[in-house]
Amino acid sequence: METKNRISRKEFLKRTSLGVCALSLGLPALAGENTGIANENRWRLSWQPERPRRLGAITHELAQKGLSGEFGRSLVKADWNVPELQDASLPASRKYALAAMSVARNAPLRILPGELIVGAATLLEAACHVTPLLNIGSTSHTTIGFEKVLKTGYRGLRSEINGRLERGGLDNHGVDLLQSMLKTLEAAAVWQNRNIELLGKQMAEATAEEGESLQALIDTLERVPENEPENFRQAVQALWSMYAFQRLMGNWSGIGRIDRMLYPYLEKDLKNGRITLDEARELIAHFWIKGTEWIGAAPNPTGDAQFYQNVILGGTDKNGKEVTNDVTYLVLDVIEELHIADYPVAVRINRRTPEKLLRKIAGVQRFGGGIVSVYNEDVVIEGLIKFGYPQEEAREFTNDGCWEAIIPGKTAFTYWPFDMMQSLFRALKLDGEEATAPGYADFESLYGAFVSELDGEITGMQNRIDTFYNDHDNTTPLVSMFVEGCVEKGKGYYERGPKYSVQGIHAGGVTDVANSLLVLKKMVYEERCIGLDDFVEILRNNWDMNEGMRRLIRNRFTFYGNDERESDAMMCRVFDDYTALVAGVKERNGVLRPCGISTFGREVDWRMMRKANPSGGKTGDILATNCSPSPGTDKKGPTAVLNSYCRMNFTKCCNGATVELKILPESVRGENGIKALVALTKVFGEKGGFYMHVDVVDTATLIDAQMHPEKYPNLPVRVAGWSARFNTLCREWQDMIIQRTQQTVV
Repeated sequence: METKNRISRKEFLKRTSLGVCALSLGLPALAGENTGIANENRWRLSWQPERPRRLGAITHELAQKGLSGEFGRSLVKADWNVPELQDASLPASRKYALAAMSVARNAPLRILPGELIVGAATLLEAACHVTPLLNIGSTSHTTIGFEKVLKTGYRGLRSEINGRLERGGLDNHGVDLLQSMLKTLEAAAVWQNRNIELLGKQMAEATAEEGESLQALIDTLERVPENEPENFRQAVQALWSMYAFQRLMGNWSGIGRIDRMLYPYLEKDLKNGRITLDEARELIAHFWIKGTEWIGAAPNPTGDAQFYQNVILGGTDKNGKEVTNDVTYLVLDVIEELHIADYPVAVRINRRTPEKLLRKIAGVQRFGGGIVSVYNEDVVIEGLIKFGYPQEEAREFTNDGCWEAIIPGKTAFTYWPFDMMQSLFRALKLDGEEATAPGYADFESLYGAFVSELDGEITGMQNRIDTFYNDHDNTTPLVSMFVEGCVEKGKGYYERGPKYSVQGIHAGGVTDVANSLLVLKKMVYEERCIGLDDFVEILRNNWDMNEGMRRLIRNRFTFYGNDERESDAMMCRVFDDYTALVAGVKERNGVLRPCGISTFGREVDWRMMRKANPSGGKTGDILATNCSPSPGTDKKGPTAVLNSYCRMNFTKCCNGATVELKILPESVRGENGIKALVALTKVFGEKGGFYMHVDVVDTATLIDAQMHPEKYPNLPVRVAGWSARFNTLCREWQDMIIQRTQQTVV
């Protein structure tokens, strides 16, 4: 199984604990160290509109500090000694609780002048996806139950754990796990009290006005997250405090439906005249600034913003009622003004989404960065229900930190990616210089061989999934207590403790398989331009001495993404057969196995493992991402792309399939630009899309940023399920973004 960083879980744990991350932990200085932003508009691109100015000067100053990497460069290693952790007889859960307490007592604190929300995840291991002191991989690809704990506070969570212990019936492992949860909650309280003590020390040196603000922070921290919040400020701080302690221990959870979580507190405060929308916006802005605290912390070829801290906005609740509220718009206001990409935002739209929200989404998208993406929740929810989730839970979906749909606070999620192109290559017998000729008499025989290879690939994955959940060594008490089922069962996140244990099977390369099959069908079997044996030999030689034929194919064929029936029909056929094969095992051994289509950037790594393909690609070419057209083949505009994409029935693929659009900034200027983006979003929704990224960026700007990174210290781009600052991506990943087709919206 691979992570989105494109290595197996076993190898990932090995590298992060012993190799790659260890190297990054020792760096004396980090990329971008001298790219501080003296003026937040210094790097604003000529095609970007002027940003509104609603937030205060201190808020902008803190945002500049975060975006410059100042906070990330201050992270330190947890290099102190904890002798008790060397005791081999201690259960893993107890070791985790010991590590959490040591982190709570020793991790550096950071509270800056003017902050409205406090608490910082200051350990470098955490930003490297490692559990501090234990040096094991931490947990990501999930959204844990912040909403539930926000309503009860840690007090309610502690009561639930104690109640389960009192009822008995747990084995020794379960008792150890729940007792370790309680110790970990004690650790969270120790960390909270250290922050309160630091605020008290700062008060001793503060002016009267500063002291009043500091006292307000102390009063807030003394209330939450131990107890349920009483007002909006406490709710925002409580959510951050819970989230920050998870991050401090290296966990990368999504946040979830923040507008639904926070709005009841804002609504009450507004009604009672205790807060204004401007004051609420400042609080949300400070929460957003906190999301920048790991910028520049550790080098990563896939950028420095993919900590899976996704936020969901809008959509309906479990009763079918629209969620969109004041918090929805305040969050979008903050993104529009501060352009912070570290919380990738997905807005759930449906047939009843207010026009005001569609226009607001478009207004934010025009600034670029791909920060705001959209789900078509009508399709997502229908797919989840067809898969087997109850309607009320399906309506609650968030994502795993990228864009795979999961039920928040109830799901342990992992996914298993593979390159579908390899199934086609095996069917064509492309491996080996002396490989035998395929010898398929007709296209249906060839297609049947491809499906057989695909079936074997999927069957092998299903068998490997059967053995995955068997990990007593990584019980993660801090994550597990936030996920429904773990406390009741006395089993951890990786032990099938959660209500839903989900292992998604994800194919990449679907687009290029469909394009390749179309070429083979037409040229070999219908028009008989070339024999299959000869064509396969050309592919084995990577098109050497056959450049003319390769160019003919690239120019003659209208591939998927151009609203062309024949190519789209082939894409739908491959999609339908793939989803049917995965649907053959929806659940086994207590593990759900939904279907997805994704590459998440793996097309960069896969390119050198792929043979030349019949649609004109060479070994080394970066081919299609996710469920998007192959670069350069979508020639008829974004509406044509969406028409092709939406011909697939995505209710068969409830774990997701995304389409990316790179839009020329000039085409979305002014009121007409807003209307054009709104119309594009409506087409996506009305025709049955699943998930869409829109990135407004000029290819020429990206090329210039590649050559002169110092000019673009905070140029965010959408990568896959996350955004990243362009100049922190490695060259190959930058090329992938650059090569996406530049579309014009009219």
